[in-house]
Amino acid sequence: MGTFCLLIHNMTFLTNIFRIKEIRDKVIYSLVILFIYRLGSHIPIPGVNIDQISELFTNNNVLGFVNLFSGGALSRFSVFALGILPYINASIIMQLLMVIWPSLKEIAEEGEAGRKQVAQYTRYLAVILSIVQAFVMTLSFKGFLLDDINFFFFLCYSVACLTAGAALVMWFGELISENGIGNGASVLIFIGIIAQMPLYISNTILLLKSGASQAGVIILIVMFIVMIAAIVYVQEAERKIPVQYAKRVVGRKIYGAQSTYIPLRLIQGGVMPIIFASAVLQFPLLFIQYVTYEPISLFFNTYYRYDGVLYNMFFCILIFFFTYFYTAITFNPEDLAENIRKHGGFITGVRPGKSTVDYLEKIITTLTFIGAIFLAIVALIPIVTANATQITSFMGLGGTALLILVGVAMDLVKQVDTLVISQQYDTLK
Repeated sequence: MGTFCLLIHNMTFLTNIFRIKEIRDKVIYSLVILFIYRLGSHIPIPGVNIDQISELFTNNNVLGFVNLFSGGALSRFSVFALGILPYINASIIMQLLMVIWPSLKEIAEEGEAGRKQVAQYTRYLAVILSIVQAFVMTLSFKGFLLDDINFFFFLCYSVACLTAGAALVMWFGELISENGIGNGASVLIFIGIIAQMPLYISNTILLLKSGASQAGVIILIVMFIVMIAAIVYVQEAERKIPVQYAKRVVGRKIYGAQSTYIPLRLIQGGVMPIIFASAVLQFPLLFIQYVTYEPISLFFNTYYRYDGVLYNMFFCILIFFFTYFYTAITFNPEDLAENIRKHGGFITGVRPGKSTVDYLEKIITTLTFIGAIFLAIVALIPIVTANATQITSFMGLGGTALLILVGVAMDLVKQVDTLVISQQYDTLK
């Protein structure tokens, strides 16, 4: 019965996309932007041996994971090779600065004008990071340079192309957020992961043809299905805080007492903490290749692997940090307690004021801890399963990509449902 209801909901969802003009226009707009984005990811920067670069990313799971975020553009050394990561890194830095720099936070709280100014600062920082990353990436690909190409000339036009490409991708993301459907940055990462799926499937088929265990593939598929179900369940999970409102007199009207609740999501930041953690995790890869001291290089080559202990331990630490950090900047228990008090309400069984703040902080801390543990488990299970079954074709995909796929898909469905309800409300007015 549940499966039938889900099928009906999906059919209704698709029907609404084509039936309602506003949604249809947004979807078509987003698809056009995504088509241009995917087209640009196949335009390589000339001067290097693309086949050798592609082979490098194929044989390295960590680099393959980085390549996943660009939708394969990095392994083709295309103009969009940097992808959306410079913008995501800039957003992380700006949010950290707002915590330690009060004047910047004050600007962000000045309404729409303040948010636009902070967004502009983020763009400038993203361009600066793009230049740095483009310079480092070009130097790292020096060994793949064709014989008849002057390196200095290649360095100049490569940095210019990569920086311009990153700025264009950032603009694409903002266009989708403003005029299309969904969060632009998340949608670009989503479509990049989708674009790489045929490669992972074909690699799995090759493994089966070469004698890999069929039972291992079945176990991997079952694991992915179970993880998708768990992600959907946890993404929708929420703690309902009961709130009671007393009788109020507004003008000549008396409003009776009413009960409601405040829904607190288990994972406040959705997919953003794991995206931020993944983005930060790639920084050492940009610089370790220039370390000539052999013990350090050997240490990173041995332990900083996609299935290595150091890599995944660092990944879990970052997941916990960004889950708590994102919750801290999006949820303020003092403001919530004050809003409840102003409207004559109180949480059932809790005194107004500091007791309410303490109660909310305790609840959100517990929820955040459980959510961070779940995100860490999602990141680790595919790696453990791949090592146990020896089916490593999906190693670069991992739980991170799966969480992003499911999370972004659910957000898109919710946004379409919201637009449908809004359209129906406007029709009734």
